[in-house]
Amino acid sequence: MVVAAAAMGAEREARACAAFYGALGIAQPVLSCLRCLRQFAGSTAKRCKDKHLEEALLLSRALSEGLRALGEAEARPLLRCVLAFQMEATGSSSSFQKLEQIVTQLAVGKEALLAQEVGMLLAGLAPQGEVLSPGDLQSVCMFMEESSLGRQHWRQNLAVLLQRLAATLRWVLQSQPAPGGTWGYLAVKACLQLFQALPKDLAPLAWSTVGRSKALQSLLGLLLEVAWGKALNKDTRLLVGTALSMLVNTAPQPECGASAVLALFQLPDRGAGELKFGELAVEAPPILEPDGLEKLVLTRGLLMCCKTDILSCQLESFTHKACLLLDIVFPTVCALTKEQKECHYYCFQACARWLQRLRESLPAVWHLTGTRILAQDTELLWQLTQLVWDNAETPVEGVSEFIHSSFRLLLEIYHLECQHFQDKERPLYQQMLQRVVSMPWQIKARYVPLCAIVPYVGSQQVLDAYLDLPQHLLSCLSTNHLCPAAAEVYKALVRQQCAEQQDGQQGAEVALVEQWVLRWLPLLSQALRSPLPILQSNAANHLLTWTLRQLPAVQAPLAAQFGGRDTASLRAWVSLLKAQKSVLGALPLQGEALERLSCCLGAREEGIRLAALGLICSSPSTNQPLSGTEVQLLQEFLPLNLNCDSSSFRQLLQAAVRKALVRLRDSSLAQLRGKAPRGTEPGKGAGQLTQAVGFVEWLLQLSITSLSPGSNYQRKKTALLLLAAVLETCTDTWSPEKKKGQPPRTMATLLSYARQSGCWDFFSQPNLLALLSCLQDSTNEIRDLASELLVRYFPATFPEPIALSLFQLAQNALGSPRVQEAEAGAVLMKTILQKSDSSTMKSLALEAEAAPTLPNRGLCFAQHLLHMLQAQYAAACRDLLHAAATAPMHGAIAALRRCLLQVPEVAASMQAAESVQSWQELLTRLVTTARDITSFLLGTLQSQQGLGADEQAAAPSFADMGNAIGSLIMLGKGRGQQEEEEEEDSVLLSEEHSLILTCCWVSVKEIGLLLGGLAELLLAPALLARSGPLLLLPTLQTAARVFQEILLRCRHWGAVEGCSMGFTKFCAALLNHPDTELQAIPQTMLEQGLEALSGPRSSSITRRAAGFPMLFLCIVSGEASAQARPLLTRCVQTLLALATTALPQDWDQTLDLPQVCAFHVLQTLVRGTGLGGALLRHATPMVALALQGLGSPCWAMRNAAIQLFSALTSRLLGQQRSRGEGCLAEGVSLQAFLGQHPQLGAVLLSELGVAAGPAPGGPCLRPALHAVLTLLAQLQPGADGPGSLSAGFLGPLLGLAGSPIYAVRAMAAKALVPVVPPPQRRGLLLQLAQQLPAAPGRVHSHNAVHGCLLQMQALLAPASGTNGLSVEALRPVVLQLEARGWLLTPAQRCPLVRATFLQVLALLPTSFSLGFTQSIHDAVSTELGSLPLGGKPGCAELQVGLAILHQTMARFVCSEAARLADSEQIGAVCSLLRQLNPDVQLAVLSWVITGEGGTCEELEKALRLTLLESLGSVLRERRDKEFLRLYLEALLHLYRDPSSWSQEASHKLQGSSAACLEMLLHMVEAEHPGPDLLFQVLCAASLLLTRRFEDEDSTLVERWCMALEECSQSASYEVLRLAAARSLQIAGADVVQRALCTACPLLVPVALRLINMGIHLLQDEEREVRHEASGFASLLQQDPGKPLRDSCIFVQDNVGLLGLLQLLLAEFGEHPETFDLLLQHLPVLDLRGIVEELEANKATSLYKEDEPNVFAEPAVLAWQLLPVLLQLLEKAPAGSALHASALRWLVAAGPGVLRDLGYCKHCWSQEAVAHWGMKALGCAKLHVAVAVLLVRARLAVQALQVLGKSATAVLGLGCGAQELEQELELVQGLLAQHGLAPMLSQRDVPGEPGPPSGAA
Repeated sequence: MVVAAAAMGAEREARACAAFYGALGIAQPVLSCLRCLRQFAGSTAKRCKDKHLEEALLLSRALSEGLRALGEAEARPLLRCVLAFQMEATGSSSSFQKLEQIVTQLAVGKEALLAQEVGMLLAGLAPQGEVLSPGDLQSVCMFMEESSLGRQHWRQNLAVLLQRLAATLRWVLQSQPAPGGTWGYLAVKACLQLFQALPKDLAPLAWSTVGRSKALQSLLGLLLEVAWGKALNKDTRLLVGTALSMLVNTAPQPECGASAVLALFQLPDRGAGELKFGELAVEAPPILEPDGLEKLVLTRGLLMCCKTDILSCQLESFTHKACLLLDIVFPTVCALTKEQKECHYYCFQACARWLQRLRESLPAVWHLTGTRILAQDTELLWQLTQLVWDNAETPVEGVSEFIHSSFRLLLEIYHLECQHFQDKERPLYQQMLQRVVSMPWQIKARYVPLCAIVPYVGSQQVLDAYLDLPQHLLSCLSTNHLCPAAAEVYKALVRQQCAEQQDGQQGAEVALVEQWVLRWLPLLSQALRSPLPILQSNAANHLLTWTLRQLPAVQAPLAAQFGGRDTASLRAWVSLLKAQKSVLGALPLQGEALERLSCCLGAREEGIRLAALGLICSSPSTNQPLSGTEVQLLQEFLPLNLNCDSSSFRQLLQAAVRKALVRLRDSSLAQLRGKAPRGTEPGKGAGQLTQAVGFVEWLLQLSITSLSPGSNYQRKKTALLLLAAVLETCTDTWSPEKKKGQPPRTMATLLSYARQSGCWDFFSQPNLLALLSCLQDSTNEIRDLASELLVRYFPATFPEPIALSLFQLAQNALGSPRVQEAEAGAVLMKTILQKSDSSTMKSLALEAEAAPTLPNRGLCFAQHLLHMLQAQYAAACRDLLHAAATAPMHGAIAALRRCLLQVPEVAASMQAAESVQSWQELLTRLVTTARDITSFLLGTLQSQQGLGADEQAAAPSFADMGNAIGSLIMLGKGRGQQEEEEEEDSVLLSEEHSLILTCCWVSVKEIGLLLGGLAELLLAPALLARSGPLLLLPTLQTAARVFQEILLRCRHWGAVEGCSMGFTKFCAALLNHPDTELQAIPQTMLEQGLEALSGPRSSSITRRAAGFPMLFLCIVSGEASAQARPLLTRCVQTLLALATTALPQDWDQTLDLPQVCAFHVLQTLVRGTGLGGALLRHATPMVALALQGLGSPCWAMRNAAIQLFSALTSRLLGQQRSRGEGCLAEGVSLQAFLGQHPQLGAVLLSELGVAAGPAPGGPCLRPALHAVLTLLAQLQPGADGPGSLSAGFLGPLLGLAGSPIYAVRAMAAKALVPVVPPPQRRGLLLQLAQQLPAAPGRVHSHNAVHGCLLQMQALLAPASGTNGLSVEALRPVVLQLEARGWLLTPAQRCPLVRATFLQVLALLPTSFSLGFTQSIHDAVSTELGSLPLGGKPGCAELQVGLAILHQTMARFVCSEAARLADSEQIGAVCSLLRQLNPDVQLAVLSWVITGEGGTCEELEKALRLTLLESLGSVLRERRDKEFLRLYLEALLHLYRDPSSWSQEASHKLQGSSAACLEMLLHMVEAEHPGPDLLFQVLCAASLLLTRRFEDEDSTLVERWCMALEECSQSASYEVLRLAAARSLQIAGADVVQRALCTACPLLVPVALRLINMGIHLLQDEEREVRHEASGFASLLQQDPGKPLRDSCIFVQDNVGLLGLLQLLLAEFGEHPETFDLLLQHLPVLDLRGIVEELEANKATSLYKEDEPNVFAEPAVLAWQLLPVLLQLLEKAPAGSALHASALRWLVAAGPGVLRDLGYCKHCWSQEAVAHWGMKALGCAKLHVAVAVLLVRARLAVQALQVLGKSATAVLGLGCGAQELEQELELVQGLLAQHGLAPMLSQRDVPGEPGPPSGAA
């Protein structure tokens, strides 16, 4: 209101000012300045406002001279005008400051006049005694803070200001205008700035008896009321603390201020009474909400801004030398961190701030106390360290930075004290270091103190104490949330090492590099070579560049590490080069480096390609030009990477190309300015400018031609991203909402230069048509991005013919039953609205339907769409089936949503005063229509048109919906077909059924999104302030009922979810609205929902209570996060009470119980992302409830309870790590968990205690026990001290070792790990080992023995890794285990105990004595040697657990053989494989496949030979498919490296190779063993085939090839296509090489078929299949003279495809089969049929036939094949067989090509094409057909030229090559005008086969 009034005042002053100066001599500069100020006021984006103010400031400096010569009367209007604009800008500090500079500049020499005007302006803010509005308060604050004249005015009128502030704050507290409002906040802020700005003026009013101010006394009382909880807003209360501290700072003596603070702190405990604050006396306000926040308010305020001398001066009322900082504030801070869990951020902020203030006050505190305050035995040091450690793992966002600073400050204070008091003993450092080392690496909190402690103890001491640090840093770098902390530790240590070495001695740098190489090179090398992308990228980004800047000399040892040609070395090498470039600025690319970089750009791994691309594109300076080499590499790289199917790759590709474009643009601008940028070669500036313009033009054409509907989604998305980068970088379009990336001011110069060269016509007709085709795409991403580019960059309006065609297309699309087409219609409508003007609207003839007086096009469009929606609704009421097929409503609703909510001009028109009434009427009708549609659709699915008022709403069952829809179908089809339909009873939904369901659910979802978005937009405070309410109260109540009806009666989750998104926005808008009536709407709905929840139900609401829980989640999520969330509290408490209600005696299992629904609602609240930590304060009662529910007799209760417990576990432990990270373990320790939720610990411990205690009458099942153990097992161990909270869990968990339930024993062992701190692990292991029975007669319970062993195994398992116990530390444990070796012998009757004991022994392989180790091996050998042969897996004996024992023993033998590499052990493993016991064989094969034992070359060699030796017998027997699959998989795993095949292996197979191959091929051809086994069989056959290439084997090769062809078909299973691709890689390359290297004519046709298969599989829709096929292509790209696979770099799919085409051309070009083979990839489509289907414009069916391969791009492949086919014809000699093939093809295809060209010319030269031409623009089939036709025509032209005139006569085509070429160019030009065939330009394909710019 005030802002609007100020704006009108500023505009009025501007007009008066312009009129006044019109006749004066300075009129022109004044008018220019006023224009800038008006533009500033009219702009919405901050960047635009700043730009206009900068211009006005420049003008004011020039204008100042002219004003100085005028009198005061002439200068007054301009000053008054600028002050009016300044008053309007009080909401922005930067704008206000700029206007202050302007007005000060204009008033030079007339300062008194300006002061007078400012005083008059501020005096008129509010009449005497009235309440200041929020705008007035904002003005008070801004003039106080930023204006010296403003402060002068308030100083002179201080009493009046104090009275008005007191009156305002009193009124705000009494009326409470809005919970989330800023009125009270601004009032307190004004007080704060007053106290801060005028301390000397306020001091006598507060601290002097004579000058005491009643107004200030009243204001102080009101501020205390706010602090004590009368204001609901937390931020307002916290601000009061700062204001009170500022008032304390006005004290004349520190002791007076300290006395006042002490009185404030004593006030909450003292209760009612009088507070003495200096000379001010106020009544202590009552504490309205005893939440303890008032202490935080005072403490935080003091620590933020109270003067140091007040905090550290001596308090007179204490017996000892006390001060505020140590004796009052610190105890309060300690108490707050324990109590105020909801305000943990502010509490720990106060803690960190306390340490900072102590650091500042140290000299004063030492002077006061005379002793150390942090001596080793002081209580203060213990409390401080405990406080910091206890909160170190707090998950609250932002607290980690406070923790870091707290550790740093604590150590700094300790260090300063030791220095000051000359104390050399500093045990705190060692204690902290030991505690850090003892914590698990997963806990982030350990790395913060480690960084802080390094400077005090030195790098060497840290590294010596923490030997596992490098390995732990690697683990952290592969875990996103730990990576920054680990990087800081590395930097701190390296920085410290540098500081320690730089002592001026000779050779310090060399020594430093040597030290770095010794300590850190293995770490960095391993990380950069890692196959884990996250580890590699984090190491490169966080460590490598920093290291090179710190120590440039380490580049050489790093480069030496990455000289190999393997994938890991290439990846690391590129990362090193990129880091070097960022450090050095430039990097020359030539010779071997250039060749290597080219290999990286074509590598198969995306990470390598992206890193290489980043190296080319990036530069430290944006105006460094791209070299010719870099441009050439980019032109080779980009066309081959457009169809990558990784979203992240596309985003990173765009970012890299944008960097290159910025470099080209900025360097070109520098050249045009005459400044040669850095990196420009002498005399080559003009060439670089031409190169830059040419590259951008090339990239533009490449992007546009890739947007054809014939391209796949990946290519179109990448092309749009590249086009966006081009338009953003190389146009002069200003984007106000963007902070970065705006075009340079001189961009017009470069654009003019480029257009003079005939380039950079960004907005041409073909480009426009290409983007319009994307608007019809089936995916949201393509449509939205294309629409955004059209709206942002293209001219303001579409050409009229295009607008008309688009509008008709959009109308038709909105009536499509397909959701994608209807959404495309909605995007089209929105785009047309944004790209039209009044003349376009007239040509669309929308006014005929709408009122002719509608004031703007947004309203006109909305009116039209509403009419359409109402017509569709009327049609649906008549016949829903027909309406769902021809005019479903969801398209019109989606169009309304997009046009009303996503078009800024529409939102602006809603604010225009002249159109408010029209918008109100339209929105009312829209909401009413939405209500009618919702009731109709939901009623239809319930077999009734709405519910009676007395009936309770409930979602219909699926059976009810099916019956209702069946009735509708019968009505729609007519009764005649009823009997026929009844006979055809199918379990599948009919299309009619799906039509109705789609129409209902999608329409309901769209209605929810529309209504929620409208509320969010139209109830925003900014809009209300300008235009008043557009959604009236009855309209909002109607919308609320619509939401309620959808959520209570809807069952479809997609509709519920979509509606919920809208409902959350709706509730948030209402709850944060100042109108209490609107706030009451969601509150009432919540009460109604809770009432309905507890009431009886007439039917079952399944599917987790359907949409009912979402009703509650949306309402409570709408509450402002800064508030106390009363609705959430009320909701949770009611649900907890309802869920704990006892079940009735006669409950019906077919109906939903209220208790079950309460569980489901609570689970939904917990999983809701919008509530965050607000729900954690209710975690303890909810966990207790879930545990109680697990024991319910009702299955539904138990099911709901376990879901609730699962949700709570996820919420309590924090978010799960991402899939790509190296570690999945959570990083919360048990100690931190219990510290954050102390009451929860008691609940869990109680459950454990009951379960572990003795149960009278035998074992008692505890259903909640497993859940508790699962939660504990997900935590990490911490460095607990004595008396820790977690110590109580140890006893119950140890007691559960004897549980009779196996799952309890196993989970109790896992839960034990976090309970035992690492220092105590050794002692507990010894205790457990001693509990094991020493002899067979001492076994009292096998369960207890088994549980004890499981616990030892769990404790040893993490210890066996990087954080392991030493052999010496484990020696006592090992001795106890050796004494109990009988547990492994048959004397122990339980196989499970024996197996677990062996697993424990296996975790300590190097600790036992030689004798005991031998006894273990003997026991295992004896047991395995006595096994019976044969049988089925798992059934060797009937004894329970015996199979597990044998498998454990077999794996133990394998692991020992791999560890020792001993021939005897290796022989034992091979004998186990030969042994016919299935359990043992399966165990060994599984061990081989998983690679558990690492790699032992001797063992692998022996296993290879053993498996080969037995292969024949295994294939003959084929006793079990699973065994055969594992056997073949193990064989292939061992031969994963083909070089591992040896002469000995060939000898083993001698004589049986052909038979094995025959059996394998027979399985493929005749047995159909299933896809998974078939995969292994085919790959094994390929492996054997590579070793048999004799003349008699040609039949086997032929059969093998046929099997591959069968499996590689698009319709085959994915696993079979993968088998074909892998087989090609294993043996295909060998076959092709042999065909090339030997005179074996029989292999050439097979080789051609294999290459054809490779081409086919390289276009497969599965990435893994393409990658395997690219391996085949990579092997064929090598030099034929070199052995295959030696130093082979696997290439990317498209590079491989081009390589195969080049191979065909170079090596097989003379074979006639090559030409025919390539022609198979040119599909012949019925062009005429496609066009006729478009012309017919038939009704669209709901479903569209799926493509067998959505990734393949026939049109793109056709353009890639064309150059190869043309070259084949050119190279072939006259009369060759290839010419005969070409002649045959011409005879068959030539007439069809001519006919189709003529048909295209006929169709696209008619006017009639206009009505279906726009639809044709988006038809993928048509684009593919046209592209292939053009390729075939071009090929026909070439064939006619090669074959000569004689062939023309023979063919009878009626035209020669020249005539056909002319016809082709004519048709192509015609098609290009309609966006179907952009003109060809071979320069778009740099030197290799690929799609030219005209490619479809």
